[in-house]
Amino acid sequence: MPRSRPGRAAEAAAAVLLLLAGTACGSRLPESDFEHGNSRTPAASSDTPIRVGIITSATSPVGGDTFTGPRDGAKAYFDRLDARGGIDGHPVEVRLCDDGGSGVGNNACVHQLIDGADGDAVVALVATTALDYAGASRVSHARVPDIGGQPIGAAYDTWPHLYGIYGSLAPRAGTPGWGGRLYGGTEVYRYFKRERGARTAAVVSYNQAASAAYARLVEQGLKTEGYRVVTEQVDFALPNFRAVAADLKQQGADLVFDAIDTHGNAQLCEAMDQVGAKVIAKVTNVQNWTSTVPEDYKNSPRCRNALWATGSSRDFDDTSQAAVREFRDATKGLKTHSQWQLEGWAAAMRFTDAAKACVRMKTGVTRACVDGFMNRSENYTAGGLLVPVSFQRLAEPPRTRRTCLSVARWQDGKGWVPQGDMNSTCFDVPQLPYRP
Repeated sequence: MPRSRPGRAAEAAAAVLLLLAGTACGSRLPESDFEHGNSRTPAASSDTPIRVGIITSATSPVGGDTFTGPRDGAKAYFDRLDARGGIDGHPVEVRLCDDGGSGVGNNACVHQLIDGADGDAVVALVATTALDYAGASRVSHARVPDIGGQPIGAAYDTWPHLYGIYGSLAPRAGTPGWGGRLYGGTEVYRYFKRERGARTAAVVSYNQAASAAYARLVEQGLKTEGYRVVTEQVDFALPNFRAVAADLKQQGADLVFDAIDTHGNAQLCEAMDQVGAKVIAKVTNVQNWTSTVPEDYKNSPRCRNALWATGSSRDFDDTSQAAVREFRDATKGLKTHSQWQLEGWAAAMRFTDAAKACVRMKTGVTRACVDGFMNRSENYTAGGLLVPVSFQRLAEPPRTRRTCLSVARWQDGKGWVPQGDMNSTCFDVPQLPYRP
């Protein structure tokens, strides 16, 4: 059975690593503010809505719309669900909280949503997307299921009752991964080597600690798969992307991976077009898998059409799939579309499936019942939108794993074009350790 990709936290973190390194966690609310949270286990009675919370770093140092995709996708799913009668006749009331991208703001959101006031605490959190998930331990201690969150940090491989969108094999007993180490596979590098014939890969980073650390992780995976690796580092304050592009051309790089931000990527692509550097693929991550490519890369048509994205969910542009068509129909009012929106939609679907199971079991939609469903479920696909997701607690990390991935490439006039089916694009790959 295909399994979900491990180590997605590393890739998600890469998209914001520069800001993670420079943003303080902030002070935290005192323990007394959370003393009474554990005793509340709200459930839906015949005359109350089912309440869920969505925490998003909607306003943060990263920018206004960087983290809002999962929120928008989840909200669209719940809006459509309510239009069709809700869950067993109960509407789903979505309570949004913007944590501002800070630790203190995140703790405030957690306190507000899981403790609530006047009995309006939420049953679960859904599609959490937080720059600093400082309140994760509070959520876990309160036994509130957090379903389908984006693993920007290590929280979803650390705490019980937290269920990231990509699954986890880690013990989740309060320590990240296994003894502080997480593990990721080399399936992306294997794919481009086997399926596209790539042999030389470049890794571009800034001369900044977090950027360089992620670049080393990518370099390790590439070398494990037998690539010749070219490393390029640019000055964070005054980057000379033209010099990097010229060296990429001279070195004959087939692939380009990066540990730089979206603006830097656009500049790099423009420089590659200017010097005539042609590659098989300029590989980006799931957070940059969006419909805004024409605007983001408007000055680099050749590089733009060499953009590839990899992930663990079905291409949001693949409307040949019924599940994707439903998502696109429900979100047609949004100005842009993204893979993170689709994954937020899938997170909301997973909560709904859990809640419906609780209705069938006649337990009521409680935190305990929803959490029990999440613990028992394996190989969940959200109607075919996700590579099968499981949660297990392995005492030891796997040395190798069969891993499947979704692959798409950008083509002007067509958008993101899927490359094969994600449930059959699978490889047995080694699992490499890294520290979050």
